[in-house]
Amino acid sequence: MHLRQASEKRKQIATVITFFTIPLSGFMTDIYLPSFPSMAQNLSVSEKSIQLTLTCFFLSYGFAQLFVGSILDSLGRYKPILFSLIALIVSSLAITWTDQVWLICFWRIVQGLGTSFIVVAKRAYFVDLYDEEKRKHFLSFFTIVWSCGPIIAPFLGGYLESLFSWQANFYFLAMYAGILFLAELFLSGETIRTIKKFNLKKTSMLYVIMLKNKAFVFGILILGLSYSTVMVFNIAGPFVVEHHFGFNAVTTGYCTLILGISWMIGGIISKTFSKQKFPKKLRISAFTQIGLLVLFVIAATKLDQLYLLVAFAFLIHIVSGFIFTNYFTQNMIYFPSNAGIAGGLIGGLLYIITSVVSFGISTSGEIANTFDMSLRYLGVGIPLALVIFYATYLVLKSNRGKLKLQKSTV
Repeated sequence: MHLRQASEKRKQIATVITFFTIPLSGFMTDIYLPSFPSMAQNLSVSEKSIQLTLTCFFLSYGFAQLFVGSILDSLGRYKPILFSLIALIVSSLAITWTDQVWLICFWRIVQGLGTSFIVVAKRAYFVDLYDEEKRKHFLSFFTIVWSCGPIIAPFLGGYLESLFSWQANFYFLAMYAGILFLAELFLSGETIRTIKKFNLKKTSMLYVIMLKNKAFVFGILILGLSYSTVMVFNIAGPFVVEHHFGFNAVTTGYCTLILGISWMIGGIISKTFSKQKFPKKLRISAFTQIGLLVLFVIAATKLDQLYLLVAFAFLIHIVSGFIFTNYFTQNMIYFPSNAGIAGGLIGGLLYIITSVVSFGISTSGEIANTFDMSLRYLGVGIPLALVIFYATYLVLKSNRGKLKLQKSTV
């Protein structure tokens, strides 16, 4: 059934299903983070090998978003969502049945591909189905609902691992995807307005045009680095919390919950300062980030405490969330007539950058204590600040050029 011809009640039910689907990507990435140490021990592999499973997901999730939008425009949304949910069910169950980390990496790649189809399709759901006024109303909740995944998932995962085993996380993902599949199958439907023929040449040309825009490209790099800041704790934090400080997976879940809330706080603060001049507020945030990082390194040389680690990470994540929200909005403005393709390029490259940085963190040597964690935060934060300074310089230069052009034409 096409939802545009469905009853209002059917549309409302389908919209509720969509809101339950939006946090799926967060659950897919974060629910098993507290289980990293127990997975490494149970599978008799190194910490790097388990961290690689998250990198594999990010890499496939990122690459897929570069072309998924065009595929969904030519095939529709409904059937790809159903097939993707089946892939998530099968892959989640397959992970619980294997003891080979390379197979887990393979299935995580499958999950990255499946999740990208679902997320991009559901991102287009409100545009397909509703007029401009209702669309704005529903999209205003989009970011808040999406944030529930990274916040709730590790907290839940810590308890599942503590009560059962690390496999319980993937059984949960299989059940979650299974419920969504049944809901989509019986209560939802197709939403696309018109089927468009896939045009690889046109899409490639648009990508080339976008990638020639320096401010746009540096904006994507900033988005990737600011999100990678969160990955420092997600990648290495569970091992430090459980191996070095001697706490269990539940404590790791609580820590990740706190840091997930800090990211959301950063996004809320960015909306409060939305009317402030863009270059100025971003440069202030970059200086703030550098100051926090330097203080963190100095404090970590004197104290090796979990409270210190979480406190500084909390503040650093707030600044990163502030930067991310501001630059995501700014980057979408560059190509308003091709927002869909621009959004796919931003999302794809963002996760590719995150996967590369995550791999770098996991292969950067032993991360055993608070000081080691502070150095990894510094390793991501300093390049982020430098790129912000250069990117805001480009924005100021562009604004001055426009101002001169306006004066010359008067």
